[in-house]
Amino acid sequence: MENDNEIVNGRKREIMLRFRVTEDERDLIYEKMRLLHTNNLAAYMRKIAIDGYVLAVDNSDIKAMTAEIQKIGVNINQIAKRVNSTTRIYEQDITEIKEALEEIWRLQRLSLLRER
Repeated sequence: MENDNEIVNGRKREIMLRFRVTEDERDLIYEKMRLLHTNNLAAYMRKIAIDGYVLAVDNSDIKAMTAEIQKIGVNINQIAKRVNSTTRIYEQDITEIKEALEEIWRLQRLSLLRER
């Protein structure tokens, strides 16, 4: 990866770090280097290791909202089947749909508040 005797900015880098990658990972690293217009693998890896960062994203709110929307979709489909078979819609059906929509809005507001 780099020469043991390499001197950069007036100091000698004596410690070598090594790790293994798959062929696909290596190709991805080289592609990212090309995007940055650099051919110096050691400098690139040092820069990424020292200054790079990883984003940890919490999707639990989105997963909860998706599950709730899925349940609501099932309920609406059941109501639609009942309406199609009886040609009648009941006030309770409308109330269920409104309550489900309110729950979606509540989850969405909660999710947006947590992002702040």
